[in-house]
Amino acid sequence: MLPRSRTTPSRTHHGVVEERHDIKHYLQVEVQPKAQNESKATNSPPDYSKCFDDDGRLKRTGTFWTATSHIITAVIGSGVLSLAWAIAQLGWVAGPTVLVLFAFVNLYTSNLLAECYRSGDLVTGQRNYTYMEAVKAHLGGWKVKLCGWIQYLNLFGVAIGYTIAASVSMMAIKRSNCFHKSGGKDPCHMSSNGYMISFGIAEVIFSQIPNFSHIGWLSIVAAIMSFTYSSVGLGLGIGKVAEHERFDGSLLGISIGTVTHAGTVTGMQKIWRTLQALGAIAFAYSYSVILIEIQDTVKSPPAEYTTMKKATLFSITVTTVFYLLCGCFGYAAFGDLSPGNLLTGFGFYNPYWLLDIANLAIVIHLVGAYQVFCQPLFAFVEKWCAQKRPNCNFVTAEYEIPTPFGGAYELNLFRLVWRTIFVAITTLIAMLMPFFNDVVGFLGAMGFWPLTVYFPIEMYISHKKVGRGTSRWFALQIIRVACFFVTVAAAVGSIAGVVLDLKTYKPFKTSY
Repeated sequence: MLPRSRTTPSRTHHGVVEERHDIKHYLQVEVQPKAQNESKATNSPPDYSKCFDDDGRLKRTGTFWTATSHIITAVIGSGVLSLAWAIAQLGWVAGPTVLVLFAFVNLYTSNLLAECYRSGDLVTGQRNYTYMEAVKAHLGGWKVKLCGWIQYLNLFGVAIGYTIAASVSMMAIKRSNCFHKSGGKDPCHMSSNGYMISFGIAEVIFSQIPNFSHIGWLSIVAAIMSFTYSSVGLGLGIGKVAEHERFDGSLLGISIGTVTHAGTVTGMQKIWRTLQALGAIAFAYSYSVILIEIQDTVKSPPAEYTTMKKATLFSITVTTVFYLLCGCFGYAAFGDLSPGNLLTGFGFYNPYWLLDIANLAIVIHLVGAYQVFCQPLFAFVEKWCAQKRPNCNFVTAEYEIPTPFGGAYELNLFRLVWRTIFVAITTLIAMLMPFFNDVVGFLGAMGFWPLTVYFPIEMYISHKKVGRGTSRWFALQIIRVACFFVTVAAAVGSIAGVVLDLKTYKPFKTSY
């Protein structure tokens, strides 16, 4: 193994020796000198343009399809299976309406954000490699630090939530077979700790994938898995409706006095359930936190924002159709008693082998989704450390390890240690607080408004110089204020859920 510094060596440019230790060139090979006038970057020599982009980085290879797979992997999470429960709280009128409204909000703000990938000109302007860099370029000041804290805390919480969700699906496979063998007589209770540890070990391995550019294949597999388990849930819901030959549910959602597995629904619980459902639907579409990172993998021409807008439109359209089908047919099948998860909530017991396939697909999808969400956080920490310790081999050196499939894997010791520690911490917290999904809901509520609505709108106003008091400015402010109230309501509902969970909380002793 030969160590190779991540910081590129010195070179001579117009007779002056340059040191390539700035963070922009982290993880990059030797690049062509930039022209003094960046607007002339398109006049680069032919051999340069074939290998490098206008910023001196290796040619990006992402396409409409890879961007779409990244988005679908991020958006369609296992939460799609809880939409029947969410619609059950809101009813046939408000449920589908809220789904469609938030689809439009996320599509609109995502398109605004896509235009902020480059500062200045949409085609030749300076690239912003991360969400934080985009905020810094367009807004600056204290908003950059606020954005960073919210974004990375949100990603950390998502990693914990995915660990919990994956363990629940793994246990569902075991319980499904147990239930089948006992004919429904054995409750089949078991601990989730071993399954969380297994998921954590898998993520330690996959976390060694260097960056976003190398996980395209994993996103495609994860996207296929999301369609697989969503289709199973949809198919079983349709089958249940066909069996009963009627649609259950009501126009206004679950009624006060309904007896559920959690007890009788009171007036106050109806309010909390409605707020939680509103939040669950609102955040089901949220992926803006990693949009810029996805866009940075897309090749050009055509311009990156053009490809990204097409990928966003296609992805959110497909997602909304699946959400409506899964949520509505699930509600039609079970009515007010719709389970929190059509698969793991044991809304269906047979055919058990189909449930096993669907839950396995959820686990595989979450393995990929974990990486899609965590790669921006990994990259931020590693770039920051490389900037602070550019001459430390532990941080910057890479060792080439031959692989049996040809080529070599570039091992970095700091990446190995830091990412392993990160996965271990998220796994430990998931085991310590297995109801963390409610806490993640709170973090999601706090992250939805600033990351999906506020910052994209503010950056767009700054980028396009939208005048205060104009009709477009007023329209953007209406969206911002309305989404803020939704966020506050969802946060309140999540806090209420945490309070209820704490009443029966036992560290490391949760079973299902």
